[in-house]
Order: sequence, then C-alpha cells, then structure tokens
Amino acid sequence: MTSPNWFRHMSTARRQVRNAAAWTGRAYRNRWTRRVRIAAAVGLISIGGVVIGTMLFAHADIAVGPFRAEMSISPSVQGGTEVDIPPLGSLHLDSHDGPIHLKVNLGSLDQSRTEALIDDPAAISSAGENAVDDVRTGVMRLGVRTLGIAVLSALILSALIFRNIRRIAAAGVTALVVTLGSLGLAAATLRPGSIAEPRYEGLLVNAPAVVGDARRIADNYGKYADQLQQIVSNVSRLYTTVSSLPVYEPAGNTTRILHVSDLHLNPSSWGLIRTVVQTFDIDAVVDTGDMVDWGSAAETNYVSSIPSVGVPYIYVRGNHDSGIIQSAVGRQKNAIVLDDKITTIDGLTIAGIGDPEFTPDKTTAPEPANADDPAASPLLAAGNQLAQTIEASGKPVDIAMVHDPAMAPPLSGVVPLVLAGHLHHREVSLLPAPTPGPAASDASASPTPTPAISADGIRTPVPTRLMVEGSTGGAGLRGLEKEEPTPLTLSVLYFDEKHQLKAYDDIQLGGTGQSNVEMQRNVIGADDAQTTPTSAPPS
Repeated sequence: MTSPNWFRHMSTARRQVRNAAAWTGRAYRNRWTRRVRIAAAVGLISIGGVVIGTMLFAHADIAVGPFRAEMSISPSVQGGTEVDIPPLGSLHLDSHDGPIHLKVNLGSLDQSRTEALIDDPAAISSAGENAVDDVRTGVMRLGVRTLGIAVLSALILSALIFRNIRRIAAAGVTALVVTLGSLGLAAATLRPGSIAEPRYEGLLVNAPAVVGDARRIADNYGKYADQLQQIVSNVSRLYTTVSSLPVYEPAGNTTRILHVSDLHLNPSSWGLIRTVVQTFDIDAVVDTGDMVDWGSAAETNYVSSIPSVGVPYIYVRGNHDSGIIQSAVGRQKNAIVLDDKITTIDGLTIAGIGDPEFTPDKTTAPEPANADDPAASPLLAAGNQLAQTIEASGKPVDIAMVHDPAMAPPLSGVVPLVLAGHLHHREVSLLPAPTPGPAASDASASPTPTPAISADGIRTPVPTRLMVEGSTGGAGLRGLEKEEPTPLTLSVLYFDEKHQLKAYDDIQLGGTGQSNVEMQRNVIGADDAQTTPTSAPPS
C-alpha cells in the first residue's frame, strides 16, 4: 500500500520542477540575458571574421634588395617570426608574443637586379642599408592592411548572419579592438635581440653563415644593416649562379628521386632530407645503407624519423647496419626494405640487396674465403644474386641499389643505373660492359647475367651507370677524424616518362663547423658534364 507521504513528496517535486522551469524560462527571456547572448554571438562572429580575413588576405609584397619578399600574418598562440629562404630552408625567431605570427618568404628573385647588385659593390652596400627601412615599412604597411581586412571581414560576416545594423556595427568595433590589441601586444613584446638566437631548419641547419653572424646584431643593433647586406650578397650570389647551371626543365611527368647514403647517426641529416624533399618536390627517397654506426638495438630510435620525410623511403642495408636496424626500418610506415627484392615506386622499378658483410668495426673485418680468388668475394656473390633475381623477374628494372660499389660489377648490362654508397665521396662512372654471349638456359652460370636478348639469341647488354653517393651524414663522428670534416652530400635524380635518367643535381654542405653550400647540375648527354659548383660563401 502506497504511503500518503510518498504522494506528498511527489507533488512537491513536481512543483519544484515546474517552478525551476518557469524561472529558467523567465531568465532566458530576461532582457539582460538576451543581451548577453547577443553580445556573445556578436563577439564570436567578429573574431571568426578577423581570423578568416587575416588567414586569407593579410599579406603584402615588398622589395628587399633583389628579392620580392612576401610578408603575411596569421593567428598564432606562440607568436614569433619565420623567414623562409628556399631552397636553403628557414629560420625562426622568438621575436614577439602571440596572438599573431609573422612569416617572410624570400622565394622570388629578380635576376637582372641580382646581377646588377653583384657587379656593383656599392649597390650591394646600398641595398643592405636600405633593407632595414624596407622591412620596417613593409611590416607597418602589413599591419595597416591586416587591420582593415580584419574589420571588413567581420562586417561582411556579421551582415550575412545578423542583418541588423547595430549588431553589424558592434561586430566591426569588436574586430577593431581585437586586431588593434593583437598588433599592440606584438609591438609591446617585441624582442629585437631574438635575432641573435634563431632556430634553423633545412639546409640552414648546416649553413647558418648565409645569414651572417647574428650575435653581432644583438651586440650592436646599429650593425643590422651590415648583416642584411650580407644576407642580400650571399643569397643573391647563390641564386644567380644557380641560374647559370646547364638548362634542364623537368616536365610535368618527371619522377624525382632523392639519393642519400651513409647517414651514420647524424641527427641533422633528417632536417636536410626533409628540406630537399619539399623544395625539389621529391617523389621518393632511396637510401643505400649505413644508417647507423654499430647496428646496436640502442640505435633503432634513430630510424623513427623516416616517416617525417613524407614520401616513400626505399632502403638497403649497409655494412654498419645489422638485421636489427633493417627490421626497425621495415617497421616504419613509409619505408620499403629491399633485400634481394624488387619494388615499383611512381612507375620506376627498383631492385636492391643488403650488404652481406656486417663490419661496424673495421679492425675486425672478415677475410674472404679465398683472398686470391675475386670470384669468392661475398660482395660479388651478393651482386650476382641480385642480378639473377632481376633476370628471373622477367621485367625490366630501372634502378639497382647496393651499398658497396664492389657489389656492382655483376649488374653491368642488367640495369641502366646502379646506386651505391660506402665510400663517403661522390663518384659517377660507367661500368665495364660484360662480354656478350649466346643465351644459355642456365642463367646462373654467367657471372654477369644480361637480360636483353635479340632475335638471333645473342644477349645485348645495356650500358650501366654507377652513381656512388657521398655521406649524407658527413660520415658521423668519423667525419671529424680528418683535418677537413667530411661534407654532407645527397643527389636529386630526374627520370622521364620512359624511366630514363635525364639529369641529376649534386648537393653538398660543408661538414661540421663549416658553412658552404654547393649544388652542381649534371645533364645526361650534355657536352659539358662537369659544371661549376654553386656556392653560398661563408661569412
């Protein structure tokens, strides 16, 4: 039987719920509550308009020396300034606090003005002196432009939503206050001395001298013009010399492959690789081994940077890389390990095999089974094994990857291009052609198998180019053992729609403690294959 108290409690609860609902309704309809809701909506819409307008239209072009610099402002929590100098990379300055971020792109160069500056030292000096005023004027003009765009964007967005003149005006005023406050905060927290401690990314990690001695700027701000003059001079010389390289215009269907090798645990190699991948629009990276020094489990963390490259990463094991390292590379989402295997990337068919010798300590390198018999070399045996795998595949292979160039001879006539590393210096040559002979049913009997067979049953070998890469890691700590540090090198290979190598760019950075940058353009079949290096002179 239900207690009367229970009914009384239920009745009281219902009255409380009705009273709460009535109070909530009155509060919601209260004019002050309604004003707060409208004010919040106006504020959100105005801020949204400021953000959209700033991101889309807050940019301006200015002339700084021979450059057409594009300056832009974007919303940011941390603030700061980023200066892009393609293809060298970028530098980041903790110049001010948020909520706006300034970006300066020096990507456009007037070649005629650059040549005029280089030919006239007085013009270079004048450009450096005027650069300070150019930058200051550009920043002020960009600030005014940003203020106008932010207010206009907020007015347009609020007009589309509210259709009420008072609310539209309120949104405009809010946008004006927010934008002025943001610009004022950036100006109030400006730190000119931050230029003494820039953070470098890309090629600039290993060539900071291209921007001059930044610490002197902090010590004596009056010398800022001299430092800007140095930027204009060094980078202008780099761009001007690049324009004189042999002409090769990659077509839209060109495949670009970045060849790296012998990273040897150098952490700066990854920043260099990422910059070249982005700047040259690389389709894939091929690594011909010696990623680490000792092949230990402790070194496996180094390969975790492979996904940051952002493109397929094809790898063969070097003599410093153990099976543990090879497995760690294989676990990376964009990595492809070739160990007597074939893969296809962007239309290019690539075969590769790991180094059969694991010799991280050269003092304990194993002796061949028969030192008097070159055929007994495990390196030649591995190369011959890859050649047989290519023949057995029944399809043409465009590139073969090995670590040691001593593995390449059996691939002569089998593939048009062999990539290798190991030597820590750059070499390009044609492998001696194998002696043509009748096609045999036992392909393994030939030490130099050749897949091309004519109608009369005679094998026709293809010319094979061997390209040995230097050390993209500057040989690691080994690079410091000599008087001159080992430079960091890597190459961009250009393939046409027929998968033929048409040109390649050799990029070299001075080793640890040096600051020169060189790029050499080589066009296959050009009369002058060796070109004058392009250099960014050290400051």
